[in-house]
Amino acid sequence: MVIRENSSPTAVLQLSDGTRWIGSMIGVPGTTLGEICFNTGMTGYQEIFSDPSYFGQIVIMTHTHIGNYGVKKSEAESNRIQLSGLVCKTFSPDYSRHSADGSLAEELIQANITGISGIDTRELVRHIRNVGAINAIISTEYLEQNELAQLLQECPSMEGLDLSSLVSITSIQDFGSGSLKIAAYDFGIKHNIIRCLERIGAQVRLFPNTAPAEELIQWEPHGFFLSNGPGDPGAMHFAVTQIQKLFQTGKPMFGICLGHQLLALAAGVPTYKMFNGHRGINHPVINLQTGKAEITSQNHGFSVSRKELENHPELELTHVHLNDNSVAGFRYKNAPVFSVQFHPEAAPGPWDSRYLFQQFKELMEAHRVLQN
Repeated sequence: MVIRENSSPTAVLQLSDGTRWIGSMIGVPGTTLGEICFNTGMTGYQEIFSDPSYFGQIVIMTHTHIGNYGVKKSEAESNRIQLSGLVCKTFSPDYSRHSADGSLAEELIQANITGISGIDTRELVRHIRNVGAINAIISTEYLEQNELAQLLQECPSMEGLDLSSLVSITSIQDFGSGSLKIAAYDFGIKHNIIRCLERIGAQVRLFPNTAPAEELIQWEPHGFFLSNGPGDPGAMHFAVTQIQKLFQTGKPMFGICLGHQLLALAAGVPTYKMFNGHRGINHPVINLQTGKAEITSQNHGFSVSRKELENHPELELTHVHLNDNSVAGFRYKNAPVFSVQFHPEAAPGPWDSRYLFQQFKELMEAHRVLQN
């Protein structure tokens, strides 16, 4: 395999605290800004880059080699690369997987993504781990520290940003042909979540994040689904109000990631910005109902207040993250409604939590029997 990164133009990565790294450009020449975060997965870079939850973020891949197995259309989690910028140690413009449809280098160029490689990502991640969530800029156009610092002032904090409207569909879309009808809010849904819902025998109708709850209810679904997505859930007041209306129907509801946070807010439980989020495919979670540990795929920078959740009379904590004891899942005690912070569809990641889709199916079937 030939690695040509040393012949690429110079690129600079600078954080809002003034620290900077100089490396080689990947993707296209340009300048990009966003909150910088790191993902610890050793595989699945295409799924990560196309996950709408990463919209507006510069992603550091902690695994050494990125691009070495190319890209494949069937492994994309949306119709485009969603991140704002890419940082890695070693970038491979060539790939060795025979079934690949093309190179990651070509994909980044087509998506107009600017990135940087050839830097010490271990040093960078250790720094971010210590200073917490921080904004950053990657540029091949501006190299001086002062001008980069001035440009960084234009980058807003992720806290307070409603980004789901920038990745949500704009009109209703239908998937599957099963006997169960699921009305899903698209806050930035991943393709594999839809596939998992189809596998449990569901017809999925995907609604824009701007759709009023009445539209979802009018379709007479057997259950409601709240998807993942980017941004601060605390800024999504319209979505919270609509979820409260869906809850009043008494029908089963299932939320993942951002949907989980919005469901908590709808119940009156606050969320908060994490010092460093959870992003990777090996996060350990304990299922408090079964006593079993699950290795999960996670991608979030906000979390639900555990103290407020445990003090809520109607809610029950069901899953806990074993690294920091944060909320990883909860359910209503007397309603067929539950959610998890992690990604049971696991694209990429392990399948330990796929049972949650079956659990949603069973709740919808039981509710259908009661209604009849």
